[in-house]
Amino acid sequence: MIDCGLDWLRELDRVAPTSIVITHAHPDHAWGLMQGAPCTVYATESCWSGLADFPIQDKRVLQSGAAFGLDGLVFETFPVDHSIRAPAVGYRVSERRTSFFYVPDVVAIAERSAALKGADLYIGDGATLTRSLVRRREGALFGHTPVRTQLGWCQKKGVKRAIFTHCGAEIIAGDERKLGALLRRMGRERGVEARLAYDGLEVDVHIACLEKTE
Repeated sequence: MIDCGLDWLRELDRVAPTSIVITHAHPDHAWGLMQGAPCTVYATESCWSGLADFPIQDKRVLQSGAAFGLDGLVFETFPVDHSIRAPAVGYRVSERRTSFFYVPDVVAIAERSAALKGADLYIGDGATLTRSLVRRREGALFGHTPVRTQLGWCQKKGVKRAIFTHCGAEIIAGDERKLGALLRRMGRERGVEARLAYDGLEVDVHIACLEKTE
């Protein structure tokens, strides 16, 4: 399981993850662990400092920029700009010749070329489609870069498919059909098959086929 926001607080026993990997310590990504976890939890040292009071028994500290094996997969951590108080990372997840990059909140990826090189799928930040939510404080960037910009990253690095999750108010409160069509058009213009995530979505990364859960 990657990230465990507050809305998962009472769902962990049902979901029964074998391990949990956290991107950053914001409530909507980590506070589902505030009463503990039924398995090993992986996070960077800066993330753990924000979760210091959580009663998690089996903590593993990840080195930013390092790779580690987990349940038959290889995770690589990549620092990203998103929050000043809660430093975040994205994860490149690989299995044999198949890989995807996951970054639900992002302004910029520090090593974007390495993160996206050869990736079969990009799973990105759906906070906003076209309007920038990037801000600057004392020289540091924070917030969310629009989907349109992220599609440009995919275009430049040859990533042919993208899914956008963790959607913001623009998408949640908007006309899903129109916004979905706009996203697909923006993707086509950049040679990327782009979709919005939804509850129950299953993704076969290897053949890049999107299917609904039965």
